[in-house]
Amino acid sequence: MSGEVPRRGSGAARPDRVSRGRRLLRGPRPEAVPLLVGRACALVGVLDIAGGVFPRFRHSRMHALAEVLPGAFGPFAAALALSAGVLLLLLAHGLKRGKRRAWRAAVALLPAGAVAQFTYRHSIVGVLISLALLAPLLRHRDQFDALPDPRSRWRALANFVLMSAGSLLLGLLIVSVQGESMVGDPSLADRITHVVYGLFGFEGPVDYQGTTSWTVAFSLGALGLLTAVTTIYLAFRPEHPAAHLTEEEEARLRALLDKHGGRDSLGHFALRRDKAVVFSPSGKAAVTYRVVSGVMLASGDPIGDVEAWPGAIEQFMDEAKAHSWTPAVMGCSETGGEVWTRETGLDALELGDEAVVDVKDFSLAGRAMRNVRQMVKRIERAGYETRVRRVRDLGEAELERIRRAADDWRGTDTERGFSMALGRVGDPADGDCLIATAHKQDEHPGPYGDLKAILHFVPWGTDGASLDLMRRDRTADPGMNELLIVAALQAAPKLGITRVSLNFAMFRAALARGEKIGAGPVLRAWRGLLVFLSRWFQIESLYKFNAKFQPRWEPRFVVYRAPADLPRIGFAAMQAEGFVNLALPLPRFLRRRRPAGRRPCAHGTTAERNVRAA
Repeated sequence: MSGEVPRRGSGAARPDRVSRGRRLLRGPRPEAVPLLVGRACALVGVLDIAGGVFPRFRHSRMHALAEVLPGAFGPFAAALALSAGVLLLLLAHGLKRGKRRAWRAAVALLPAGAVAQFTYRHSIVGVLISLALLAPLLRHRDQFDALPDPRSRWRALANFVLMSAGSLLLGLLIVSVQGESMVGDPSLADRITHVVYGLFGFEGPVDYQGTTSWTVAFSLGALGLLTAVTTIYLAFRPEHPAAHLTEEEEARLRALLDKHGGRDSLGHFALRRDKAVVFSPSGKAAVTYRVVSGVMLASGDPIGDVEAWPGAIEQFMDEAKAHSWTPAVMGCSETGGEVWTRETGLDALELGDEAVVDVKDFSLAGRAMRNVRQMVKRIERAGYETRVRRVRDLGEAELERIRRAADDWRGTDTERGFSMALGRVGDPADGDCLIATAHKQDEHPGPYGDLKAILHFVPWGTDGASLDLMRRDRTADPGMNELLIVAALQAAPKLGITRVSLNFAMFRAALARGEKIGAGPVLRAWRGLLVFLSRWFQIESLYKFNAKFQPRWEPRFVVYRAPADLPRIGFAAMQAEGFVNLALPLPRFLRRRRPAGRRPCAHGTTAERNVRAA
């Protein structure tokens, strides 16, 4: 019967089993080898650390496996197991990313472990396991060709702090789990003191019976030596500084913006000088980016001719592959998202909406603008006046005063902004930028005279402007931002500006739909979560502030490789925008003040803080 289903074990099922068997014999796909080897090294490291720390583990069945793994051999098994375990854990991440240096270290470590297994333990099994891990490394060495990440001397300081803290905690665990051999009942302070002494190679106040004291001493000494060696290595290895725009690259980008800058409101932000750039082979398009925590983060659409975008995107992806970086794009337009997904196979997710005001349609008349109109009138009656000018029309003395005010009014030590922030004010090369200022004469003027608030806009082609930063004196009346936005929109026709891009509102569609009648329980719950998060990230308030000006909403997207990458991309974006700062700040008296107009910092999303005051 033609429709009969084959029975189990029939010939129809044999090809599937044969193909599965062939796949097993061939081994893993070459591109999956770095991930598998990295996980194997991490597992070996955890077992070695456990074998070196816990006495019972060393006499369990699990230790029978740990004994034949690289690093657990000889009379100093505990100390060597700890050292090898920590090194393998540090090495695992680099192997997962296919880093060439990690591959070289692993290739050197595994044969050494095999020789030690045979020399000290006469363990054939240990040699075989070392060679089994070494085999895929050598066979698939072409999969481990990723170049180094940007790095600086600060990495050595961070390593010292983290390794010292980890060694202290691990050492305290080593001292405490030897309770059966401990003499007396030493206090926590005595145990910590013993660990600190042991990390420097000295005997502490805690005593043990038998040979346990030697085991603890060697283990603590190994942790201290490992901390010192890794810190010294990171401090003296060659630096790979983070890429930045050169003068030649900036000139090429400006030429592209002169021809195609009107396409994307975020185009001018590509001129941030703490970004790197890749150009298409024809030189007619470019993608700017910054590498943050292993994520190659681009922002906005590619710069230049749309026809040349695929070439620039291909160069971007090749650079990400060469360094094993995770590619991602923040805030691209719908057109940009379509090109990115078509050319790379990446996915896109709507991130929020950009508020764009068409100048010809803007008016303070009507019920919808009542609140803004009343606030502006009230502030004007209080004696405030506004001025909207191009940067090139301001004198150097006034520009310097505006720069210092914008810096001092920032409100936090951490600069914020990346995708919608230029990172400087009043640079001679940015003469087309707009500055809107609010002024009021006081009996007791402050350090900046009558200056009370600042708005900075970057060019959006020849007939547009995009909001960069919003700063205000904290002693000024509320509503400064509304006042200056209205002033800029009213002055726009005289300056040849027909459209103005305001702030970016994350998850705007969810907030708008979630508060409407008929919204489902899932949408209402999602909106409730966003409102809750707005206590820290000003999601809802920024949306409502933008909505006051009756803009049209332009969707913006995040482009990513896999859903599993989204948390990492989100964390990297928060670092780039300045919401998360993992660097160790210098004391104020050690900070060097940068020359005016050359700050590689970001100001754009400070609007979120100013909205709260507004």
